[in-house]
Amino acid sequence: MLPDWLPPLLLSPFIGSFLGVLVRRLPHGLPVALDRSRCEACGRALGAKDMVPVASFLILRGRCSGCRARIAPMHLGVELAAIGVALWAALAERDPARLWLACGLGWTLLALAWIDWDHLRLPDALTLPLLLAGLAAALLLDPESAPEHAAAAALGYLALRGLAAAYRALRGREGLGAGDAKLLAAAGAWVGVAALPTVVLGAALFGIGLALAIRLSGRAMNRATPVPFGPGLCAALWLAWLYGAGAAARL
Repeated sequence: MLPDWLPPLLLSPFIGSFLGVLVRRLPHGLPVALDRSRCEACGRALGAKDMVPVASFLILRGRCSGCRARIAPMHLGVELAAIGVALWAALAERDPARLWLACGLGWTLLALAWIDWDHLRLPDALTLPLLLAGLAAALLLDPESAPEHAAAAALGYLALRGLAAAYRALRGREGLGAGDAKLLAAAGAWVGVAALPTVVLGAALFGIGLALAIRLSGRAMNRATPVPFGPGLCAALWLAWLYGAGAAARL
């Protein structure tokens, strides 16, 4: 009998390959699942030998087997990150249901963080299903907590929308997008009311660290320089699920 951690680990590189396509196509409104993978340079449909996660990139040395154009390194990065998510989840979770939930959450957060970093967007196509999945997870693991998780989702959304409106009124420009509010709503659905302040604090600290890193790297930065809030929210939610509210639910 296979150990519980092995199936998600074996699946993870293929999930990562799909996420790489998702990250590249979704922000531009391109089809994700209904079109074959193609070389972005020559348009050639990729064959099986071109699509083995991690291995194809390494064997082809990061170049298209047809036109020899450079393949975006982010594809390898997402695949490796997806494997890392599965490994991390397997170390933190022992219950099979919680392990699969943790992987699904982590893989979705990985895609959201990557898209927000590249495009300053958090697509509804990912945040809204993540919210519903959080409520479904609460029903599955602890049905009595489902109303509290639903309330946390509403509170998270309204809190950030209110903060965004206050920032806009004071500064005359946008500071937080609707996608951030929807992602915090999803966080509430996953971890509940008690963990929401920790998620927000963790995301804020991550954002401050990111801003400092940008400044120390020598890049020009001022008060109007956009810094994505989504990656911090994703990291904070992931940690809260594994070691905060999620860990408490296992006791």
